[in-house]
Amino acid sequence: MKKQLKMNHFNNKILRIIFFKSCAFILIAISFLYCPLSFGQQKTLGMTKHLEGSIENGYVLFAPLSSNTTYLIDKCGRKVHSWESNYKPGHSVYILPDGNLLRTGNVGDTFYNSAGKGGIIEKLDWEGNVLWSYKISSDSITQHHDIYPLKNGNILAVCWHGIPRTVALANGRITGTIGGPKLWSERIIEIKPIGTNDAQVVWQWSLWDHIVQAADKTKPNYDSVMKHPELLNLNYAPNKVPDWIHMNSVFYNEGLDQIVLSSHNTSEIWIIDHSTTIAEAASHKGGKYGKGGDFLYRWGNPAAYNKGTATDQKLFHQHNAYWIPKGFKDGGDIMVYNNGLGRTPLYSSVDIITPPTLGAGVYNQNLPYGPSSQKWIYQDSVPTKFYSPVISGANRLPNGNTLICVGVLGKFFEVNEKKSIVWEYFNPVANDGSILSDGESGGSNVFRCTYYSDTFSGFKNRTLTPTDPIEKNSYSYSCITNTGLSIDKENTRQLNRVYPNPTKKTITITLENTKSKIEIYNFIGKSIHYLVKNRTYNELEIDMEELANGIYSILLNGQFLQFVVKE
Repeated sequence: MKKQLKMNHFNNKILRIIFFKSCAFILIAISFLYCPLSFGQQKTLGMTKHLEGSIENGYVLFAPLSSNTTYLIDKCGRKVHSWESNYKPGHSVYILPDGNLLRTGNVGDTFYNSAGKGGIIEKLDWEGNVLWSYKISSDSITQHHDIYPLKNGNILAVCWHGIPRTVALANGRITGTIGGPKLWSERIIEIKPIGTNDAQVVWQWSLWDHIVQAADKTKPNYDSVMKHPELLNLNYAPNKVPDWIHMNSVFYNEGLDQIVLSSHNTSEIWIIDHSTTIAEAASHKGGKYGKGGDFLYRWGNPAAYNKGTATDQKLFHQHNAYWIPKGFKDGGDIMVYNNGLGRTPLYSSVDIITPPTLGAGVYNQNLPYGPSSQKWIYQDSVPTKFYSPVISGANRLPNGNTLICVGVLGKFFEVNEKKSIVWEYFNPVANDGSILSDGESGGSNVFRCTYYSDTFSGFKNRTLTPTDPIEKNSYSYSCITNTGLSIDKENTRQLNRVYPNPTKKTITITLENTKSKIEIYNFIGKSIHYLVKNRTYNELEIDMEELANGIYSILLNGQFLQFVVKE
């Protein structure tokens, strides 16, 4: 009996050892599953880098172009707040000083069907209730791309408006360069919200009132283009599509009472006088600066007014021109996201210029307009690694850093004064509006992102409690920055070949594996449906023959891969 008891005791001891060793093994296995960063897995979505020197006391606002949701995140990549709308963005969004959200919406306008279309402006309270909405969507005028909220509660809106083909031709537009029943010109309107769904236009500026043409002396507005840099050449580089100018940003300088505009298709920024009456804005005289609605200043491409060649061009289809606030580093200067489309090689940069002045808001008229070079430029040490052909933006932060949105990648990053990346975030909202899981890629486009300090008046008496990251199944990560810790590995990938390039019929893309996802976007950022001719484990052959001639962006798993020229 004693021998049997000793044997049972020994067996139990062995079982306990086996049990505890098994538990230890299970715990180790669990740690592999739930602590992936410790064992080599790398974040691909949400916050992917956070180093000492990143600005901490604030939040980042963004509205994925594929989603009806607008997000506010903290600098740790956690969702702080969100607003739901019935519309996808059309495209810009702002938090107002009272904490309400001012948001553009895409109503599916069929009159002006181009990238950047919107058609409605909404004001939502903190809980997401619609306080006011106003449609600007008809066959004569449609809101697109950008708006800007003024301190008096009014709103500046960028709008397409149609010039009938016959009128455009009668005013000197060259035959065969309109591309539709109407030529789309641009108008800036200032609206005063009324009630819950109405508004009054209290000021407006129309580009069509400020044109010059040198093609036909028998028609209106005929004169020397180079003698009138304050006007736009009606026939500069006509692109044979109705969307002639494709204006993509508007920003107001209260101190100067001036507006800076970004003209995508002429690769220029323009400054106009806001102090005019509506009648003066349609003329060449009046206002604080005495020039009516004519350009006070323009910069980026002197060939647009016959005062330079292609070698003098500085801007390449840029976005998001704005005055850096006074009190910030380079305050009073103009920052632009210089997309680089058409530049050789293809790369983006963020540029700052100091317009030469003779006094506050009075610009030196020596031609071509200065400066001859940028004051500050951010570009990647390998320039072609930082590139977004369309959308995108940048803004200077209170600590001197710069927050940049690489629109086509849905990527935000912050660079310090030494131009080192100290914070990085990848939008986790997919092209179909669903939320991706960490480890995946392919977040949708974002027009731009905006930083708001935690002392911003709109956050007063608001609950700003960080919750989980937006991405599903987020890998474990640390947000401690005082040790320089965190996710510090670049999300690099090998560029695969796309050939032949240029092409007339097909292209072949070398893939990473059978699950590789390919997307194709045209010149204006519209996703293109394509026909697969053949697919193997590591190659995809795509039929390009039926696509229009032009430049196409190829994205692999949501990341820009290469440009292809269809000829």
